[in-house]
Amino acid sequence: MGYISGKILLEHAAKNHYAVGAFSVHNAETAKAVLAAAQKENAPVILMIGQQVIQYMGLKPMKEIVDSLAKDVDVPICVHLDHSRTFEQNVQAIHAGFQSVMFDGSQLPYEENVELTRSIAKIAHSLNMGMEGEIGKIGGTEDDITVEEKDAMLTTAEEALQFSEDSEVDYLAVSIGTAHGVYKVEPKLNFKRLQEITRVVKKPIVLHGGSGVPDEQIQQVILGGVAKVNVDTELRQAFTEGLREALAASPKEIHPANYLTGAMKKMEEKTREKIRLFGSAGMAKFFLT
Repeated sequence: MGYISGKILLEHAAKNHYAVGAFSVHNAETAKAVLAAAQKENAPVILMIGQQVIQYMGLKPMKEIVDSLAKDVDVPICVHLDHSRTFEQNVQAIHAGFQSVMFDGSQLPYEENVELTRSIAKIAHSLNMGMEGEIGKIGGTEDDITVEEKDAMLTTAEEALQFSEDSEVDYLAVSIGTAHGVYKVEPKLNFKRLQEITRVVKKPIVLHGGSGVPDEQIQQVILGGVAKVNVDTELRQAFTEGLREALAASPKEIHPANYLTGAMKKMEEKTREKIRLFGSAGMAKFFLT
């Protein structure tokens, strides 16, 4: 079916009360696992390319890997630049043919965050790409970007509305109690705050730090307006578990194709589990042209 704008995907998800899974990919194997899961579940999917993979592989090479694998898949696919902190990198992603980009200016003064986000949004919109911004600080570590717990803060409805209007983003990442990475204790999301935000911000909401959040809380925030759920840590855990199991079963194995197959299988299974949880299984049919 090919590539589709993140804006189109998430507006449909928000209107129909499901969420599109946004899954971080790090190499050919992880990208292949996510695409296989989406194909089997007949689900739209977002493949996120984040800062760590860009550092060790490069933005354009990783996008070209996804391009090559996506040719064999007939569900809606969106490639998303995750947590970029520079104008230049967003422009590079736009030129490389991403369908969604994100500028994370949550560490900047408000006016600077708005100015940079809006300037990128104008470019993205001129090419029918989706634009994500972030207001509030989400704790934890993702791709070498760390926000200490003491610095994390819940997004207020007032600042979400103001930022949404000022920045011209298509969908908004807010802080309602999640964190990047592995949770030390079970998270308790602030559903009341999400309701306050969605009541005034008439745009799809993005949940970062979706790994490790109890299923019932995920389902509740989706009903509350979350249309994109980011998942990274649980997928990396599944991939690594599959790799360890394969090597333990055949400790003398030296061919990557043999032991990486087990890793991909585990990650594919976890991705399919998340797709079903988010309610996006079978939703690809609505994007047929």
